[in-house]
Amino acid sequence: MTVTLADVAARARVSPATVSRVLNGNYPVAAATRERVLRAVDELDYVPNGPASSLAAATSDLVGILVNDIADPFFGIMAGAAQGAIGESGAGRAGGEKLAVVCNTGGSPERELTYLTLLQRQRAAAVILTGGSLEDDAHLAAVTAKLARLAEAGTRVVLCGRPPLGADAEHVGAATLAFDNRAGARRLTEHLLSLGHRRIGYVAGPADRTTTRHRLEGHREALRVAGAAEGPTLHGPYDRASGYDATVELLRLDPALTAVVAANDTVALGVCAALRDRGLSIPGDVSVAGFDDLPFSVDAVPALTTVRLPLHEAGARAGRLALGAEAAPPGGARDDSGGGGGAGVDGTAAGVGGLTAAGGSRRRTEVEPTAARGTGSAAGSRRPPGTPGARRGADGRRERGEDLIPSLEGRESVAAPDGSPRSRG
Repeated sequence: MTVTLADVAARARVSPATVSRVLNGNYPVAAATRERVLRAVDELDYVPNGPASSLAAATSDLVGILVNDIADPFFGIMAGAAQGAIGESGAGRAGGEKLAVVCNTGGSPERELTYLTLLQRQRAAAVILTGGSLEDDAHLAAVTAKLARLAEAGTRVVLCGRPPLGADAEHVGAATLAFDNRAGARRLTEHLLSLGHRRIGYVAGPADRTTTRHRLEGHREALRVAGAAEGPTLHGPYDRASGYDATVELLRLDPALTAVVAANDTVALGVCAALRDRGLSIPGDVSVAGFDDLPFSVDAVPALTTVRLPLHEAGARAGRLALGAEAAPPGGARDDSGGGGGAGVDGTAAGVGGLTAAGGSRRRTEVEPTAARGTGSAAGSRRPPGTPGARRGADGRRERGEDLIPSLEGRESVAAPDGSPRSRG
């Protein structure tokens, strides 16, 4: 026999309207009453009518997680952590569960907009956008307009690993978790320079992505400060084939390269393969460094020197923010045109320049990351967790935020250049 709303109301000794309010979450209900209703729902194994509930409520039980490529561990780790946090936050309570759906855009800006439209039609409770954004003003304006419409309808918007939307999009109220890619790339190149490398090639990601630009700018800043000339730089997709092909070309452009920095760890695998195929040893002949600290990087031969991003921590926090299970941090979107991040993942010292968490107000939090020292994964000192560092914001007011240190995973794929002649195979 099908259990009805009236059956739940009778068991909980409340009116059907009160049961509806508890399940929809659209009206304040006393804590004791809410607990009684939810207990009755669990005891009777009542399953609300999803379509009918979504029509009555402002939003549905759907949470959309947009990724460029779910097969890429960078996105897979964040999406999986977000999905796990969403499941845990509503577990065991009827009316509290959410259905997290991963939307794979394949890197297509058109597909990204299509998914946002579909999620709007489904009255999604929340939308999480992961990874860097396309460097295109028209697309950014279109995405911002879509997110504004979603937010107006009651959908929570979270940006995870993506730069803030900008000062003109504050009405969206998006919570932003941004990686400081510049600081991480700068520290990685500083590490190579400290070992004596001066001929460094760079295999960058797609030229039209914010992540690519920010990491390349950090790399160039380190070279500029050290007074070192920039080596050859090539752009390509974030995949192994790109790393392989680019390395072949880099060696043609500068046969005396002593190090190659890759856009990410997947690209670095291709770099390593190309060097081995040409009879060059790593790091004896050429040092190789990656970015992200993806799970396979430690199992590469030799283990890959890389920069760790707190991908799982970021994804989990994005999931909690999407459900409202964690309050959005104070302060507005950090200006990602420089500097480090503000409030980071609690207790996590491995964020690259910090995992910047920002709400959607006009306040800005900009805190310079502390300089890294040493060559291993312990990349330097940091103030105790929660210790604020003061800095004057763009509006002249004093702002506060937590300094976090990038985690440089100094492994066997990087060493000091020996300067001896090498066979280029």
